[in-house]
Amino acid sequence: MESYTLEARFKRMSVSDENGEDQKAKTRGITASLSHNSSKPNLPKIALKSRKQTTPVTSPPKATTRTPESRASPVKSTAEPRLEPKLIEQPAIKTFHLGMFEIGKPLGKGKFGRVYLAREREHGFIRALKVLHKNELHHARVEKQVRREIEILGNLRHPNILRLYGHFHDNRRIFLILEFAGKGELYKYLRREGRFSESKAAQYISQMASALRYLHHKHVIHRDIKPENILVGIHGEIKISDFGWSVHAPSNRRTTYCGTLDYLPPEMVNPRRSDNSCDEKVDLWSLGVLTYEFLVGEAPFEDSPVMTTRRIARADMKIPSFVTAEAKDLIRQSNNIPGSSNTAEWGDSYDGASIIFNFLKWSAAGSFGTAESEIDPIRKRGK
Repeated sequence: MESYTLEARFKRMSVSDENGEDQKAKTRGITASLSHNSSKPNLPKIALKSRKQTTPVTSPPKATTRTPESRASPVKSTAEPRLEPKLIEQPAIKTFHLGMFEIGKPLGKGKFGRVYLAREREHGFIRALKVLHKNELHHARVEKQVRREIEILGNLRHPNILRLYGHFHDNRRIFLILEFAGKGELYKYLRREGRFSESKAAQYISQMASALRYLHHKHVIHRDIKPENILVGIHGEIKISDFGWSVHAPSNRRTTYCGTLDYLPPEMVNPRRSDNSCDEKVDLWSLGVLTYEFLVGEAPFEDSPVMTTRRIARADMKIPSFVTAEAKDLIRQSNNIPGSSNTAEWGDSYDGASIIFNFLKWSAAGSFGTAESEIDPIRKRGK
């Protein structure tokens, strides 16, 4: 009786499995077969064991199917991949400070400060550090000139124009980081030699003409061309410096009286002229005066201030006989002196481009006096 009851209860039990109804049916069949064929002494053991825990049935492992990597996925997303915008960091503006340089010997002294030899600590580049004192600039009321020099010179790139690499300041001083012209001022060489040979003068004037052509193309007027403002680089090339009186004038006309008296054109010193405005031709006038000084050894109108002004107004220039005819004509062209191939009055029909071209052409041979023979030696031999 007891065995029957246990067997009946065993038949009514169900085995819960994750494989579903089919697996339950199989389990019932197995249980019935087991209860029918087993001996009675074993029934209580099976029944008691079944009451304590459910018989675990392990399902057969599912076959794993590999999808070939090369085969495309059957389900494709129709949405385009969203591209996130890339953030590009702009390079930081390089800031300068005095600690970046090793300060060396003084190179020169100006009206408002000094110029020192300096070396960049990071890269070892040699520079010239121009130090200006703010209180002196304020007392002389030339702050605008310094600001103009920084703005103009910082945007110029020419082999015969001194390069400005940057600037910074502190509470008392303004520092300009300039190109180092290794051989110093051209004025010292001129004073030491007295005057230059025509070949050397032609070399310098050619470089000056090239630099002025570049400046005028940029609508920049230097307005203070003189030997003291010309430096010599380590390879002997000249460098125009000191742009304190320079100006950016797209209209090509300025009315400010400035520059050095010996190099000013008539329109800047003539009191009878109602229009004292000037343009880039003032630089060409100064270039002619500079050519004269290179070849002769002194400025053409050098005298007392009153007499210098009068001589400039009358274009009273006497060229020594040892100057070659080609050089004389070139000087007269640049200064519009009667007797030259260009006899127009100063300021009227003054073709600055052709004058610069003549400077470049005549100085290309290295000497005014031998220009024709050196430019075309074959023609000379055929005569």
